[in-house]
Amino acid sequence: MKHGKHIPRKRFGQHFLADVGIIEAIVSQIAPKPGQAMVEIGPGLAALTQPLAERLGHLTVIELDRDLAARLRSHAQLTVIESDVLKIDFAELAQAQGTQKLRVVGNLPYNISTPILFHLLNFVDLIEDQHFMLQKEVVERMVARPATSDYGRLSVMLQWRYAMENVLFVPPESFDPPPRVDSAVVRMLPRENPAQVDVKCLSQIVQVAFSQRRKLLRHTLGKWLQEKAYTDEFDVQRRAEEVPVAEYLALAGQIKNASR
Repeated sequence: MKHGKHIPRKRFGQHFLADVGIIEAIVSQIAPKPGQAMVEIGPGLAALTQPLAERLGHLTVIELDRDLAARLRSHAQLTVIESDVLKIDFAELAQAQGTQKLRVVGNLPYNISTPILFHLLNFVDLIEDQHFMLQKEVVERMVARPATSDYGRLSVMLQWRYAMENVLFVPPESFDPPPRVDSAVVRMLPRENPAQVDVKCLSQIVQVAFSQRRKLLRHTLGKWLQEKAYTDEFDVQRRAEEVPVAEYLALAGQIKNASR
């Protein structure tokens, strides 16, 4: 694709991959196969897009920047959707591609990475796997274990539906322009048999629990449970970060069943 130089736009959080070795390492982790239905979020200057499309034969990309979208349309192997990814219905996208499962990849804008992850959570049943480059700090929160400082709302909500792994460290100098933070690539595999809980109820429980993470849960979640007339046992003499994902899931199930 031959075009003039694109000036990165701060409002879109644009940092473009430029390290060939890192690009090859990411593609290797994704392991694209011919004919697979894949969607790339934020293709930018096509550093990942080009090798992915060559291996897949066809790739759908979602790009918000109209100038970049125009560049990408010159690529015969791409279907370009010019849109905010938060407005994309991935169920419609899967149907349009004639597939039951999508593979999703991308170098997510760091300023809206968490909203994108939660948006995709709504379509997890349609997703085979996800590989995202994110701020390293965010990846560490995603994969964090209980009783660690990184463990929080993001850990619980995503570990409920995904098995996740930090698969690659990416230094700032791999980008143009370099971000002020380290990056990492995370692999997200949807769980085959996740606990059946109400996502709104779970989200509310976790949000309340971590609202004052330094305090014991009796000051936050304990009071919330009293308001819900919850009578079963739940140890609120702990901090939110000490409660495993499974216990949050069990509590959400109990609260939802009790309200019926």
